Amino acid sequence: MEKIIINGGNKLFGDVYINGMKNAALPIIFATILTGNKCIIENVPKVSDITMSFDILTSMGAKIKYLNETTVKIDTTNLEGGDSPFDLVSRMRGSTYLLGAELARYKKAKVAFPGGCNFGTRPIDMHIKGFEALGATVSQDENYVYAEAPDGLVGNHIYFDIVSVGATVNLMLAATLAEGQTILENAAREPHIVDLANFLNTCGADIKGAGTGIIKINGVEKLHGCVYDIIPDMIEAGSYMCAVAATGGEVNIKNVIPKHLEIISTKLVEMGVEIETHDDYLTVRSTGKLKPTNIQTLPYPGFPTDMHPQFSTLLAIADGESTVYETIWKNRFKYVHELEKMGASVMVNEPFAAFKGVEKLHGASVRSVDLRAGAAIVIAGLVAEGTTEVTDIFTIERGYLDIVGKLRELGADISKVYIDENAFA
Repeated sequence: MEKIIINGGNKLFGDVYINGMKNAALPIIFATILTGNKCIIENVPKVSDITMSFDILTSMGAKIKYLNETTVKIDTTNLEGGDSPFDLVSRMRGSTYLLGAELARYKKAKVAFPGGCNFGTRPIDMHIKGFEALGATVSQDENYVYAEAPDGLVGNHIYFDIVSVGATVNLMLAATLAEGQTILENAAREPHIVDLANFLNTCGADIKGAGTGIIKINGVEKLHGCVYDIIPDMIEAGSYMCAVAATGGEVNIKNVIPKHLEIISTKLVEMGVEIETHDDYLTVRSTGKLKPTNIQTLPYPGFPTDMHPQFSTLLAIADGESTVYETIWKNRFKYVHELEKMGASVMVNEPFAAFKGVEKLHGASVRSVDLRAGAAIVIAGLVAEGTTEVTDIFTIERGYLDIVGKLRELGADISKVYIDENAFA
């Protein structure tokens, strides 16, 4: 058992280096299945979701080797489809991408229902409708999804009822090796969609329009391996920006693509934070005194749902009343109870939450209920008066590499401790 201990009140100063984007790396890792070849992927974040995806591919026959701390060689030449381990797949949302990849390469797929953060129903009905539109037959039981297209997939025009990153990724994977042209309309526009398209095109695919609402995919017969560099993680960057905003101080957020952070920067400036934009880094300055604001989560380029919890911590200490309107995921406000333990004043009426800023938060024993909520609780601990203990930190480590070490380098009084579970017996 592990937990994070934070003694709040320290301002943050220095430089923090942002790792590769987990949400880009996962679909690209599973996309290597389509190549049946060797790929070298650079700037891979060594977080638990990534290592779990490697465990899944290794169990299916792939050969994976770290060339250095952030560069991985993946060989899927002898990978066997339909053989992914239930216990791993059912714990990670990104494993759903096995469906599109296996269906494209092997003309059939068998994948356990995926897991991930528990903040509401995360159906894959749009994925299934898309596969069926490409000519696949899809069935499911209580544990698995099965898909097959014995004669291969055939391109089609697919319209998504709502914008979905997961469905866009899965249909891009499936359509890459389909016969003819596939058009995805009302597609997700996130930077990691563009990164996946760039990776696939580097491997020989023919994909146009990624980053817009309409993606056109001309199927090709086969792909080849490549060397590819993952984009920086905009959510990790945004989380450290919020940490500086909350505590005060001055930090250079390095290895970022500033354009990806425009909406986050805009909201922080609105709250009184000073942000300087450079070619590949941002300088964030804050006195720790924040103005209230209102947030509505939207698909990219709108305000990202994955930054809503971190901003909620800022709203909890802002000077006035603020609101959050969550339009993407139901039940994402589970973390609010943890903030209330620390003295936050919040009223939740899903999908809205109203925050009345308090002068101070105070340390408490709290838990990380999911990945981004965990980051929000850590930020609250950094600014709180007294000591905060955060448990269930495995959820945080799904997406943040060495968050404790990075914050300590910036001047935070933070540590990770190991506790003998037998001590509670």
